[in-house]
Amino acid sequence: MPRHGGMLVCSNHQSHFDPVLVGISFRRRMNYLARKSLFDVPVLSWLIHYLDAIPIERDGMGIGGIKETLRRLKRGESVLIFPEGTRTADGKLQPLKPGFYAIAKRSKCPILPVAVAGAYQMWPRDRSFPGIGRVAVSVGDPISAEAIREMSEAELIEELTHRIRDCFAEATQIARIKP
Repeated sequence: MPRHGGMLVCSNHQSHFDPVLVGISFRRRMNYLARKSLFDVPVLSWLIHYLDAIPIERDGMGIGGIKETLRRLKRGESVLIFPEGTRTADGKLQPLKPGFYAIAKRSKCPILPVAVAGAYQMWPRDRSFPGIGRVAVSVGDPISAEAIREMSEAELIEELTHRIRDCFAEATQIARIKP
Protein backbone atom coordinates (compact mmCIF):
# COMPACT_ATOMS: atom_id res chain seq x y z
CA MET A 1 0.00 0.00 0.00
CA PRO A 2 1.40 3.39 -0.87
CA ARG A 3 2.38 5.29 2.28
CA HIS A 4 0.91 8.61 1.14
CA GLY A 5 -2.11 9.85 -0.78
CA GLY A 6 -5.74 8.88 -0.89
CA MET A 7 -6.52 5.21 -1.42
CA LEU A 8 -9.86 3.48 -1.84
CA VAL A 9 -9.42 0.01 -0.33
CA CYS A 10 -12.01 -2.45 -1.70
CA SER A 11 -12.45 -5.83 -0.01
CA ASN A 12 -14.80 -8.77 -0.02
CA HIS A 13 -17.00 -9.01 3.08
CA GLN A 14 -17.16 -12.28 5.04
CA SER A 15 -17.81 -11.39 8.68
CA HIS A 16 -17.90 -8.74 11.39
CA PHE A 17 -14.13 -9.25 11.70
CA ASP A 18 -13.36 -7.87 8.24
CA PRO A 19 -12.85 -4.16 9.02
CA VAL A 20 -10.41 -5.02 11.80
CA LEU A 21 -8.64 -7.75 9.80
CA VAL A 22 -8.12 -5.47 6.82
CA GLY A 23 -7.26 -2.46 9.00
CA ILE A 24 -4.49 -4.22 10.94
CA SER A 25 -2.96 -5.45 7.68
CA PHE A 26 -1.68 -1.95 6.93
CA ARG A 27 0.64 0.49 8.65
CA ARG A 28 -1.50 3.43 7.59
CA ARG A 29 -4.59 4.55 9.45
CA MET A 30 -7.71 3.16 7.82
CA ASN A 31 -11.11 4.85 7.63
CA TYR A 32 -14.14 2.59 7.58
CA LEU A 33 -17.65 2.79 6.28
CA ALA A 34 -20.27 1.45 8.70
CA ARG A 35 -23.97 0.84 8.24
CA LYS A 36 -25.79 3.74 9.91
CA SER A 37 -27.90 1.42 12.10
CA LEU A 38 -24.70 0.12 13.77
CA PHE A 39 -24.26 3.57 15.34
CA ASP A 40 -27.36 2.76 17.43
CA VAL A 41 -25.84 -0.37 19.06
CA PRO A 42 -24.40 0.84 22.42
CA VAL A 43 -21.00 -0.90 22.67
CA LEU A 44 -20.46 -1.08 18.92
CA SER A 45 -21.40 2.58 18.57
CA TRP A 46 -18.58 3.56 20.91
CA LEU A 47 -16.07 1.49 18.91
CA ILE A 48 -17.07 2.77 15.48
CA HIS A 49 -17.12 6.36 16.73
CA TYR A 50 -13.64 5.80 18.19
CA LEU A 51 -12.48 4.44 14.83
CA ASP A 52 -13.99 7.52 13.15
CA ALA A 53 -16.22 5.42 10.89
CA ILE A 54 -18.33 7.03 8.19
CA PRO A 55 -22.05 6.18 8.50
CA ILE A 56 -23.75 4.89 5.37
CA GLU A 57 -27.39 4.24 4.58
CA ARG A 58 -28.44 0.61 4.18
CA ASP A 59 -29.75 1.15 0.63
CA GLY A 60 -26.77 3.16 -0.56
CA MET A 61 -24.37 5.65 0.88
CA GLY A 62 -26.55 8.72 0.82
CA ILE A 63 -25.06 12.09 -0.06
CA GLY A 64 -23.56 12.65 3.41
CA GLY A 65 -21.59 9.39 3.32
CA ILE A 66 -20.33 10.07 -0.20
CA LYS A 67 -19.22 13.61 0.65
CA GLU A 68 -17.39 12.54 3.81
CA THR A 69 -15.69 9.65 2.00
CA LEU A 70 -14.51 11.99 -0.77
CA ARG A 71 -13.31 14.54 1.81
CA ARG A 72 -11.15 11.95 3.53
CA LEU A 73 -9.76 10.59 0.28
CA LYS A 74 -8.88 14.11 -0.90
CA ARG A 75 -7.07 14.67 2.43
CA GLY A 76 -4.84 11.73 1.49
CA GLU A 77 -6.48 9.18 3.78
CA SER A 78 -7.37 5.58 2.98
CA VAL A 79 -10.98 4.42 3.13
CA LEU A 80 -12.11 0.79 3.30
CA ILE A 81 -15.32 -0.15 1.55
CA PHE A 82 -17.00 -3.47 0.84
CA PRO A 83 -18.37 -3.22 -2.74
CA GLU A 84 -20.39 -6.44 -2.28
CA GLY A 85 -22.62 -4.32 -0.05
CA THR A 86 -23.10 -6.82 2.76
CA ARG A 87 -21.55 -9.91 4.33
CA THR A 88 -21.63 -13.06 2.24
CA ALA A 89 -24.28 -15.64 3.08
CA ASP A 90 -22.19 -18.60 1.90
CA GLY A 91 -18.51 -17.60 2.16
CA LYS A 92 -18.17 -17.09 -1.60
CA LEU A 93 -17.48 -13.83 -3.39
CA GLN A 94 -20.64 -11.91 -4.22
CA PRO A 95 -21.20 -9.63 -7.24
CA LEU A 96 -19.88 -6.11 -6.70
CA LYS A 97 -22.45 -3.34 -6.49
CA PRO A 98 -21.67 -0.28 -8.63
CA GLY A 99 -21.81 2.24 -5.75
CA PHE A 100 -18.02 2.43 -5.42
CA TYR A 101 -17.66 3.57 -9.04
CA ALA A 102 -18.77 7.16 -8.46
CA ILE A 103 -16.41 7.50 -5.52
CA ALA A 104 -13.53 6.01 -7.49
CA LYS A 105 -14.11 8.40 -10.41
CA ARG A 106 -14.66 11.53 -8.31
CA SER A 107 -11.85 10.94 -5.82
CA LYS A 108 -9.16 10.50 -8.49
CA CYS A 109 -7.52 7.99 -6.11
CA PRO A 110 -6.24 4.51 -6.84
CA ILE A 111 -8.17 1.43 -5.74
CA LEU A 112 -6.42 -1.24 -3.70
CA PRO A 113 -8.04 -4.69 -4.04
CA VAL A 114 -8.04 -6.84 -0.89
CA ALA A 115 -9.60 -10.16 0.07
CA VAL A 116 -10.22 -11.91 3.37
CA ALA A 117 -10.53 -15.71 3.59
CA GLY A 118 -11.44 -17.77 6.65
CA ALA A 119 -13.44 -15.12 8.48
CA TYR A 120 -16.70 -16.57 7.19
CA GLN A 121 -15.81 -19.98 8.63
CA MET A 122 -15.07 -18.33 11.99
CA TRP A 123 -18.14 -16.12 12.13
CA PRO A 124 -20.82 -16.65 9.47
CA ARG A 125 -23.89 -14.42 9.35
CA ASP A 126 -26.14 -17.02 10.95
CA ARG A 127 -24.02 -17.47 14.10
CA SER A 128 -24.31 -15.17 17.13
CA PHE A 129 -20.73 -15.59 18.32
CA PRO A 130 -17.42 -16.23 16.58
CA GLY A 131 -15.50 -19.47 16.59
CA ILE A 132 -11.83 -20.28 16.09
CA GLY A 133 -10.09 -20.74 12.76
CA ARG A 134 -7.42 -19.63 10.33
CA VAL A 135 -7.76 -16.31 8.52
CA ALA A 136 -5.67 -14.69 5.80
CA VAL A 137 -5.76 -11.28 4.12
CA SER A 138 -4.30 -10.85 0.64
CA VAL A 139 -3.58 -7.48 -0.97
CA GLY A 140 -3.38 -7.05 -4.73
CA ASP A 141 -1.78 -4.47 -6.96
CA PRO A 142 -3.57 -1.11 -7.03
CA ILE A 143 -5.64 0.06 -9.96
CA SER A 144 -4.21 3.48 -10.76
CA ALA A 145 -6.29 6.63 -10.84
CA GLU A 146 -5.26 7.03 -14.49
CA ALA A 147 -6.58 3.57 -15.38
CA ILE A 148 -9.81 4.21 -13.47
CA ARG A 149 -10.33 7.45 -15.40
CA GLU A 150 -10.25 5.49 -18.68
CA MET A 151 -12.67 2.72 -17.60
CA SER A 152 -16.42 2.55 -17.89
CA GLU A 153 -18.45 1.41 -14.90
CA ALA A 154 -18.74 -2.13 -16.30
CA GLU A 155 -15.01 -2.31 -17.06
CA LEU A 156 -14.02 -1.14 -13.58
CA ILE A 157 -16.43 -3.56 -11.90
CA GLU A 158 -15.01 -6.39 -14.03
CA GLU A 159 -11.39 -5.42 -13.32
CA LEU A 160 -11.92 -5.03 -9.57
CA THR A 161 -13.88 -8.30 -9.43
CA HIS A 162 -11.00 -10.09 -11.16
CA ARG A 163 -8.42 -8.61 -8.78
CA ILE A 164 -10.42 -9.34 -5.63
CA ARG A 165 -11.02 -12.89 -6.92
CA ASP A 166 -7.24 -13.35 -7.36
CA CYS A 167 -6.61 -12.02 -3.84
CA PHE A 168 -9.33 -14.32 -2.48
CA ALA A 169 -7.76 -17.36 -4.15
CA GLU A 170 -4.39 -16.47 -2.61
CA ALA A 171 -5.87 -15.82 0.84
CA THR A 172 -7.86 -19.07 0.67
CA GLN A 173 -4.68 -20.99 -0.09
CA ILE A 174 -2.74 -19.28 2.71
CA ALA A 175 -5.50 -19.89 5.26
CA ARG A 176 -5.91 -23.47 3.98
CA ILE A 177 -9.64 -23.03 3.52
CA LYS A 178 -11.37 -25.70 1.45
CA PRO A 179 -13.24 -24.08 -1.47
